[in-house]
Amino acid sequence: MVGESLFTGRKAKEGYMRRLLLVLLCLGFAATSFAEGMFDYGFYLRLRQEYVENVFDYNEGDLIVDDNYFRLKTSVWGKWNFSDNASLYARLTAEPKYFMDTDGQMAGGEDLRDQEIFIDNLYLDLKNVFGMPVDLRLGRQDFLMTHGEGFVMLDGTPYDGSRSVYFNAVKATWKFDEKNSLDVIYTQNTDEDKYLPVINDQDRKLLFPGMDERAVILYGRFRANDNVAIEPYYIHKTEDAHVRSGNNVAKLKLNTIGNRMVCNFEPWKFRGELAYQFGEYEDDREREGLGGYAFLTRSFKEARFSPSLDVGYAYLSGEKDPYAGEDQGWNPVFSKWPWISELYVFGSAIERGEPGYWSNVQVLRAKLDMKMTGKTGLWVAYNYLRANENPAPAVFFGTGKTRGHLPQVQLTHKFNKNIDGLVLLEYFMPGKFYADSRDNALFFRWQLQMNF
Repeated sequence: MVGESLFTGRKAKEGYMRRLLLVLLCLGFAATSFAEGMFDYGFYLRLRQEYVENVFDYNEGDLIVDDNYFRLKTSVWGKWNFSDNASLYARLTAEPKYFMDTDGQMAGGEDLRDQEIFIDNLYLDLKNVFGMPVDLRLGRQDFLMTHGEGFVMLDGTPYDGSRSVYFNAVKATWKFDEKNSLDVIYTQNTDEDKYLPVINDQDRKLLFPGMDERAVILYGRFRANDNVAIEPYYIHKTEDAHVRSGNNVAKLKLNTIGNRMVCNFEPWKFRGELAYQFGEYEDDREREGLGGYAFLTRSFKEARFSPSLDVGYAYLSGEKDPYAGEDQGWNPVFSKWPWISELYVFGSAIERGEPGYWSNVQVLRAKLDMKMTGKTGLWVAYNYLRANENPAPAVFFGTGKTRGHLPQVQLTHKFNKNIDGLVLLEYFMPGKFYADSRDNALFFRWQLQMNF
């Protein structure tokens, strides 16, 4: 009976998917038949090879070893413009991952993973609803650098990396005028794709297993003048109870209140953000956190290579033992992505049990960005990382608070309007925050992407 039920459920999903694709196809043909320009479509392809070495626990002798793999992300999208104020957008995506060596923990004994095709975006846009200055976007959508620079809000599906970043959401934008607006968002995201069908469904985890999330978000965008912008926000988020690193984590209701500011006075630019968190677990433990950053950029547009220098500092509060008593560690909300580093995002798993869980971190960062030619860019950065608290005694950690040193370099090139590429190298040298036996870590990526 169980097998029959599962088979029936799978068949129902496949039938629903065929019906959905048929409806979208019919809409596309109808749109192109009735008016020129009502239907648009495109194709995206991104090829990456990544090599990682000691990025999880910074120890060459442990079971977590190196990995070398390819990632091929492919998307096809279509947009139906029913009128000037109404449109439907849909995107299908797949990103299979092929491992060159299956001995690593990431590979899990398989050389090919993530062979799913899923509905990456599917939303309806309605502008000036009922003649009011309100825009609605209903459905699965991205918030990729749309609300600040990803400090609290960027990725709704962090457990699958950059394969997807979508939120299942309803967003209403109240436009006070051309320069001032307020977004009101409700989002509900699940650890697996439970709302839309998946072709070749492999139960890919999108959030930490068992930890579904819901949130109400208020995000404002206001301009004091042409040079100063402020973005106040409030997020009420609920994280379901789950088990992490062998510890039972109770359901959490968390409030985040913050503000982002950007001041642009060429050739100087300042950007900063500060947020405070408070909430409570279902077992009556309190949760509190403080996070923020401040960066100053100086541009030299008239100099050779038009360089710009960016220097700044970031702070995320920490907790010695987050599973006992009050937790004062920063919660990254919807920002479990490579915010500081592609390499260092992995290492957080040994502290909070989840990659990308940025917390208990201080960063001093300097970055030099240059335009080598009209199509080629180069940036180099140095990061000095510290911790606020030493973790509870564990084999991975030492007695100091210096996390380590992290230099980075990236070269980009735009071949034409449709094709570009990059090469990225990061190298991490662990400090006394980690045990004496720790080794240096490496992350390398090359990438080609095409947009048509």
